[in-house]
Amino acid sequence: MLNIVFYEPEIPFNTGAIARTCGLTKTRLHLIKPLGFEVDDKHLKRAGLDYWHLVDINYYDSYDELLEKYPDGNFYLASTKAKKKYTDVNFKDEDFIVFGPETRGLPEDLIFSNYDMAIRIPMLKDYGRSLNLSNSANIILFEALRQLDFLDLE
Repeated sequence: MLNIVFYEPEIPFNTGAIARTCGLTKTRLHLIKPLGFEVDDKHLKRAGLDYWHLVDINYYDSYDELLEKYPDGNFYLASTKAKKKYTDVNFKDEDFIVFGPETRGLPEDLIFSNYDMAIRIPMLKDYGRSLNLSNSANIILFEALRQLDFLDLE
């Protein structure tokens, strides 16, 4: 089972959208607080309500708490600041793919202290914008699933 991590997500629609994907792909979802919304927020539930019972969702008070729970995990950090493309990675079952908040991304100190694990989606440079958070998570997740022959999905 793969793992998607949203670090301090701000927009409920993005979290709802990836929750739906996680539920339908048997992927664990990990949310690092603080969240920019209430978990029972009507927008979040509306985005994934029909699938909510399928989602294996976990909450943490900090990124360190997640690392303590999975000390042997491979944590890939999705960032526009990375050099390595997500397609350059050989994903393995149980890997974690970490995404930062919509307005600021992952903290630079986290990225640069783990730069060998930082990955990016190629896109226009110097535009000042990037892909939507849930779209980015889906792109990388489905590449990992493809590499793993979709882990028993039909």
